[in-house]
Amino acid sequence: MYQSKISGLGFYVPENVVTNDDLSKIMDTNDEWIQERTGIQERRHIVRGQDTTTSMGVKAAKIAIERSGVLNDDIDFIVFATISPDYYFPGPGVALQQELGLKTVGALDIRNQCSGFVYALSVADQFIKTGMYKNILVVASEVQSLGLDMTDRGRSVSVIFGDGAGAVVLTRSDDESGILSTHLHSEGEHAKELAVLAPGMGGRWVTDIIAENNPDDESYFPYMNGQFVFKHAVVRFSEVIMEGLQANNLQVSDIDMLIPHQANLRISQFIQKKFGLSDEQVFNNIQKYGNTTAASIPIALTEAWEAGRIKKGDTVVLAAFGSGFTWASAIIKW
Repeated sequence: MYQSKISGLGFYVPENVVTNDDLSKIMDTNDEWIQERTGIQERRHIVRGQDTTTSMGVKAAKIAIERSGVLNDDIDFIVFATISPDYYFPGPGVALQQELGLKTVGALDIRNQCSGFVYALSVADQFIKTGMYKNILVVASEVQSLGLDMTDRGRSVSVIFGDGAGAVVLTRSDDESGILSTHLHSEGEHAKELAVLAPGMGGRWVTDIIAENNPDDESYFPYMNGQFVFKHAVVRFSEVIMEGLQANNLQVSDIDMLIPHQANLRISQFIQKKFGLSDEQVFNNIQKYGNTTAASIPIALTEAWEAGRIKKGDTVVLAAFGSGFTWASAIIKW
């Protein structure tokens, strides 16, 4: 069986910075309230006509491909994770393929919300380890800002999310470094605790919403049962991290860098304290970008690598939890 390793990383975020004070001008909130509950100070929102889910993914992918040393023609598969595609269908994988000028390779779209990147990485890892592909482009990109309820009604959710994209090139390798294992889980009974219920839920589709033209309909905005999600997240984060470590005969002390999904700084801090990890062993950037859903881990992974906080031989742990509920981890020997 082959090994797969990350040969290139890249990320892109829109230039438009939206601070907590900016949000306080359009809804009843303030910087202190947001930071106390989430740790977020600012986030990026796209400007209509300048960025899309696909265009941000393309920009991140170009950086990752250049850094990988792999030629465009050597990319033989695409895995694109997002819950905010440019079109209801087709997904952004094919649009990315066209924009990058790649040959007619396969393109797979992954919808696993905040766990999307780790799920996508796992799929790509299996394709490489079985020998089917050699170089896979894994992209996660999200435009959440256009789908948020930017009023007092939606403030508890809308202050959390931001836009951005991250990408990695996964390459076949013969050495021992690379992705050691990935671990994926779901628990559908809690699906409605963090969800956008329409279009689709109970037969409700876009045409129904348009026909009704009902401004009081909240079903097409994100809903989150915050305390319920938090309680489950800290449990599942811990479980899936330990599952990955145990599968590779590793201890918590072997973790050189933990990159959790940037859902809430309080969740990350809870996990850090529970595992007794130092600030040098955990990377967070939610303060700058908010929760960018599937894109949060590759953005953070790239920033940590660029800052020199991930070095050859390090044990890197990725962990995510989100809507579905779904949760996942990846153990990587850098």
